[in-house]
Parts: sequence; structure tokens; C-alpha cells
Amino acid sequence: MKSIITVDDLRHRAKKHLPRILFDWIEGGAGDEAALRDNEDAISRVRFLPRYMIDVTQRSQSKTLFGRTYDSPFGIAPTGYAGVFRPRADTILAGAAKRANLPFILSGTSVDSIETVMEAAPEHAWYQLYGAADPQITTDMIRRADRAGCAALVITIDIPVAARRERDLRNGFAIPLALTPRLLLDGMMHPAWAVRYLANGGMPVMENWRPYAPSGANAMQVAQFANTHSYCVQTWDHLKLFRDLWPRKLVVKGVSHPEDAAIAVELGADGIIASNHGGRQSDRLAAIPDLIPLLRDAVGAKFPLMIDGGIRRGTDVLAALCLGADFVFAGRAPLYGAVAGGEKGADRALEILRDELDAIMGQIGCLSLESTDLQRFVLAR
Repeated sequence: MKSIITVDDLRHRAKKHLPRILFDWIEGGAGDEAALRDNEDAISRVRFLPRYMIDVTQRSQSKTLFGRTYDSPFGIAPTGYAGVFRPRADTILAGAAKRANLPFILSGTSVDSIETVMEAAPEHAWYQLYGAADPQITTDMIRRADRAGCAALVITIDIPVAARRERDLRNGFAIPLALTPRLLLDGMMHPAWAVRYLANGGMPVMENWRPYAPSGANAMQVAQFANTHSYCVQTWDHLKLFRDLWPRKLVVKGVSHPEDAAIAVELGADGIIASNHGGRQSDRLAAIPDLIPLLRDAVGAKFPLMIDGGIRRGTDVLAALCLGADFVFAGRAPLYGAVAGGEKGADRALEILRDELDAIMGQIGCLSLESTDLQRFVLAR
């Protein structure tokens, strides 16, 4: 990892490690991938206004969220099926978050179970809930997350229907992953991934769904069962139910419209994550960084407003905070690290983001991120 300087270095190493069908699933977006690019472009357009002649030797990037102080103002966003790309990737990412004192959101389509991840990072893991078609399964997952001690439940609302990800359609990507001749050939060209994949028994079991699948179901059958519960109808009435069932912090993820943000607050959400699913659901959705001021107006100055999408550098993290976000989540960046180098790779991804953030804070004279006046460091848009 010593030769890794940027997140993009980790990205290139992950690309070399994975068969194309898998890397394209991580990398790609919906349609023409305009929303994916717009997220990155919007955050990269932010320009800082530095303040000089200030003693910047003492600066802190710690940030308090939901009463807990983290060492940096960013966390790890949920990334589905991570265990297909690197065995135990969910637990690897959770462990990296614990070591860095950051929050980690376990995907609702994880391979590792809620219970396993909570053992690895008992005070740092949140759980992302995808509502199941069977409400009893949804209720049980919420109770399992509660018993395991998850600090927050993250309700994802931005997947009403299946996306058209054209890379995946062309590649024939699907979960469960079928060992087609094309994948076998691609796997032979990426022997490190193939050896790990086969040594761990091939397609891993989605452990969160194993208890609900038919008795004796293998990995393929568990994944197929989970797929039958995808894209079920969710309304604000469901959020009311989740709020009643969940005793701790409840976060609504996937908010883009100010009116939805206001409704989430009214129904008892403790925070929102503004997101367009990383550009993976539609290519014509607004870039999240551009929406931060609108959403801030909708929820008020003190309500926890978080974002994800397009975060590739520490400078992106600071730009989002200066635009009005309270906290930032990155998905692809830490996943590149986990795929490229396991625990060391995940640690390196977070270290890079942290070091870049520290450097830009020093460059512009920003001593603390707990300030309520960070907007003074960016050019008005």
C-alpha cells in the first residue's frame, strides 16, 4: 500500500484485480451515467476562498453526529454484494471504520450478517434497511438490528423500481453470479480473485437472508429468494411503522426533493442522507451537491443533513461541508480499497481521504469542522 497515493490508485488496482463484469458493476451507473458524472463534477466545481495569516498548526477534523464525536466528518456508505468482490468485505470495511473511528453503514444486500458485522465494529455500524415484500421479514430484520446494537437504522427510499444499468445488461451481470463461460474466462485472467472466490466456496451466502429462505437453501437459492423481495412498494406509512419499531436514531437515505426532506423530518427521522444512489438508479437525477442548499432550507439549520455520491477526495468532503452538509459518506472509494488490498486497502482509502482533508484545511485556514460558518470558505454559487 505504500505506493498508493490516491483513491484513483486504489481504483486502478481494484480494476486489475476483478473480472470486468464485477468491476463494471461497482463502477457503473444507470443509462448514460450522467448522474454519476454529475455528482463528481458538481463537487469538483466548488472553489475555496482561503484565509491567510492564521496559525494553522492546530486543526481538527473531528465532527459530532448524533451525540458521538468521530475522528473525521465522513463515513463508509453501503455498497451491496461487497463480499462477492472480496471475501468478508463487509466485515473488512466495518473494521476499517472502527480503527478510524468513523461510522459504517452495512448494506441491505450485504453478504456478511448484521450480527457478524456488529461483532467487528460494535459502536460504529449502522444498518441499511431495504423493505422486504413480506412485512414480517422487514420487522424481523429491524429487531435483529436492534438486538445487535446498531447505532442507527438507515431507511433507503430511492429504489422504487429496478434500474437500467447498461453495463450490467451488456455484461449479463446478475446476482446470484452464474459461472458462465465468459465469467470463467475472465476469472482465468484475474487469478487472484478467482482463487479467493473458489477457495471460499464460490458464490457466498447472503447471510442476512439465510434465515428467511427455504430450509437447506444454497447460496444461489438464498440470493434468488432475496431477489423476490426487491423493489417492493414503500410509502410514508412504512416510514411511520419503522419509526415506531426502531428505538434509536433513524435516518432516511435517498432524499433529493426538499418536500420529501420536510416529510421525513415531520415523521420523526433523526437525519437524512441526500443521495441519488450514486447515479445508479437514473441518469437524469439532479447532482446531490447542487441540492444541499435547497435541502438545508427544507430541514432547518440544526437538523443532521448528510450526503453521499461523488466523494473521491478529502477536498470533496470539505466542499460538501462548506455547502451546508453536516456529514459525508463515501461508497466506492473505501470499496476500491477493500477490493484492492483487503484490510490494508480499506485502511489506506480512509487514510488518504483523511490526509487530503487535513491538507486542504491547512491550506485555507480552516481550523475546525464544528464551525457553523464554513460557507465563508467557498465562492458563492
